[in-house]
Amino acid sequence: MADDTTPPSTITRERYPPGDLAIWIFILAELAVFAVFFAAYAYTRMNHVELFNSYQENLDRGSAFINTLALITSSYFVVRAVAAIRDNDHRHCVGWLLAALGMGALFLIVKSTEFAHHLGQGITLSTNTFYMFYLSLTFFHFMHVIMGMVILAAVAWKASQGEYSHSQHTGVETGASYWHMVDLVWLILFPLVYVMR
Repeated sequence: MADDTTPPSTITRERYPPGDLAIWIFILAELAVFAVFFAAYAYTRMNHVELFNSYQENLDRGSAFINTLALITSSYFVVRAVAAIRDNDHRHCVGWLLAALGMGALFLIVKSTEFAHHLGQGITLSTNTFYMFYLSLTFFHFMHVIMGMVILAAVAWKASQGEYSHSQHTGVETGASYWHMVDLVWLILFPLVYVMR
């Protein structure tokens, strides 16, 4: 169990960037991979504008918007979880993390329904260039959401066991940092793939 003897008022400086340094190296690597994906999508789109515009119309923007709200809300919940543990409030930290996981689950359900609809129509990676990019990008992000949820679930479990405190909460900040990366990528992917024409 973490040491809880130091009162919160004596904590004068938070770690920056928050979380473990290793997660930031990992996040930067992940963002670089997504940047390559996005650049390839944008370049290909410029050379096949009519094709991309045509098939983009078949996407469910309503579901994508719901998922955008779900991830933004989940990031807010994660921020609240970090604030709670900094105040040595384990119960609310766990509660906010569980709420974030709930929003992540909503994202997975909505996106899975969208994938099932496309597969039901016989759409695959080989259907055309647009769907190749769309399915690749969104599924790659989908897997990152799952990974982020596993991390948050592990952090929530440790928090429920009292393993974090106001003076030792790097693990909570590390999980939060990764989750914010997942959210950021979607905030780029959503307009790029679903909206921009």
